[in-house]
Amino acid sequence: MNTHFLCTANIQRSKTAEELFQAFDKQNAYRSAGLSAKYVARAGSTLCSEELLEWADKIYVFEQAHIDRISLYTGNAHLSKIVNLNIPDEFQYFQRELVLLLLERVTVSDVTG
Repeated sequence: MNTHFLCTANIQRSKTAEELFQAFDKQNAYRSAGLSAKYVARAGSTLCSEELLEWADKIYVFEQAHIDRISLYTGNAHLSKIVNLNIPDEFQYFQRELVLLLLERVTVSDVTG
């Protein structure tokens, strides 16, 4: 299963999620990206593309604004694959509280198929 994590800049939340799930699940593929070209360029991180959205079997976002942005650019094409984790942008990369929220809200069976 291909799982894609998306946040605003791809430096805290989505990057943590990608690396966390890659660490304990070698059977599936994980990627992450940011949805804001401005913040991604500033951070030197990965910008989401239509190709990445198509690649994913499951897409996790962290806020409703992320779903709104995807919908604005791609319509309803990917909405059925999206799950909103509702995790605010107030955590640092691999911060303990962020990891615990990810483990609570993303069940392993969801990402491992």
